[in-house]
Amino acid sequence: MKNLIIIFLLITGIASSAQSKLLIFMDLNQTDHLKAYGVAFNALLEGKTGDWLLNYRGGSFMFDYSDGLALKCRLKNVSFQPLTNQEAVEIYSFVQSEEQNMDVVRLEKAPKIAVYVPPGFQPWDDAVMLALNYAEVKYDKIWVEEILRGDLEKYDWLHSHHEDFTGQYGKFYASFSSAPWYIEQQTLYENEAKKLGFKKVSDMEKAVVMQIRTYVGQGGFMFAMCSATDSYDIALAALNIDIVDRMYDGDPADPDAQNKLDFTQTFAFENFKLEMNPLIYEYSDVDIQLAEIGDQRNNYFTLFDFSAKYDPVPTMLVQNHVSIIPGFMGQTTMFRKKFIKNSVYILAERAGTDQVKYIHGNFGRGTFTFYSGHDPEDYQHAVGDSPTDLSLFKNSPGYRLILNNILFPAAKKKEQKT
Repeated sequence: MKNLIIIFLLITGIASSAQSKLLIFMDLNQTDHLKAYGVAFNALLEGKTGDWLLNYRGGSFMFDYSDGLALKCRLKNVSFQPLTNQEAVEIYSFVQSEEQNMDVVRLEKAPKIAVYVPPGFQPWDDAVMLALNYAEVKYDKIWVEEILRGDLEKYDWLHSHHEDFTGQYGKFYASFSSAPWYIEQQTLYENEAKKLGFKKVSDMEKAVVMQIRTYVGQGGFMFAMCSATDSYDIALAALNIDIVDRMYDGDPADPDAQNKLDFTQTFAFENFKLEMNPLIYEYSDVDIQLAEIGDQRNNYFTLFDFSAKYDPVPTMLVQNHVSIIPGFMGQTTMFRKKFIKNSVYILAERAGTDQVKYIHGNFGRGTFTFYSGHDPEDYQHAVGDSPTDLSLFKNSPGYRLILNNILFPAAKKKEQKT
């Protein structure tokens, strides 16, 4: 009997010391922040649930411990820490204490992701596709036909990057109208419009814009970067107006277009002035000009600090291991603050200026997030530049903001019980 008691105590002692949780910490000690998002996403895809510990060690992830998950972390060079049940309870208690600006959100289901991109578009032209590929996050590519036939309802999260929703091909006419890639792009869009029964590309784009607005209004998540941010809102404001000149769609723009804009239709911006000159590489005065940015060495933006317990959504979107991040250029580089609606969250701005980098808001039952600039690790990307190698930037805080957005739809606010 004495021997049986000793064996029982040994077994229960081993069980009590066994690992209960696996913490993927996201502070400066993490070896590969970007791969860590992929590990978390794919754990959800496999049916696991986890927790996002907002503001704890850079926005860490907690999952039930398994040898399989630990092995995946090791294979992806993602740092993690096994925890006993007692250690996990202590972390949850600390994070949820009233004294800490932290909280716990449950990660329940991996969102189904769509990237809006024309056929043949190269992945190195889109920072989000680069991030998803590097993190090994599954996504589908869709374009105009899929959207117009209603395929968006299959997806939880939609990304668009370079799309010019005004139908002006990025306003590259003055610089690249004779370039083979520009001619091929214009032909591709015109053929698509003709196939789908539209008189011109700008009309096709308006139909796409309306479908995306319906998708968001019904609960979808939209994430946009670069020109897909302000050009989307400009297209919404000009749904019943021709703002496109003849070299883009074959007929002149409405000379009174500015006075006819309807800002009640837009997601984020209002009271902006259109750039109607078709030869100027700019859509409106929402965008900050190159001369206003100044020296690259002084171009940094600062993340806002939100209450994790009362504003969990913006808190999720700014999770990072640093709060000041190097800026980067794009066709749309930054947003001018005075044109941002009061209902919109400003997530990051350039301190001491009217230059806003990152915003978020609600529309209907869904949300939109606009992140200006082209590539967080390519300061001034030019046409034809080689792709960014993210293995050289695996701890990029700028890219982390992109990947926060893929987990945000998986998160459900909850009270953690231990």
